[in-house]
Amino acid sequence: MERPELSITMERAPDEAIFRLAGEIDVLTVARLSAMVNEILAEPPARIILDMSGVTFCDSQGLGTLVVLSRKAQHARSLLALTNVGDFLLRVLDITGLRSALMISSTA
Repeated sequence: MERPELSITMERAPDEAIFRLAGEIDVLTVARLSAMVNEILAEPPARIILDMSGVTFCDSQGLGTLVVLSRKAQHARSLLALTNVGDFLLRVLDITGLRSALMISSTA
């Protein structure tokens, strides 16, 4: 079985950090995503954007991590928002009731 991959690139501006994600967000990849967002939260921008346009899969560990990161951002007085969320992930968020726990933006 191939190990899932998650590519993460980050752009930083004074008031915003944009993480472009591609691949799978799951039990094997969430630690890296968490570490990168937590690093940004040391000196939080006003907004943290997770661009989900390249995400092909998200398991329960990934969903939980997104919620935890959103709450950590709130505590740091930053806003974490998901953008370019695919239909499959929106459906999963609806089914699990987590859509209301995350800020979903239609534009980056």
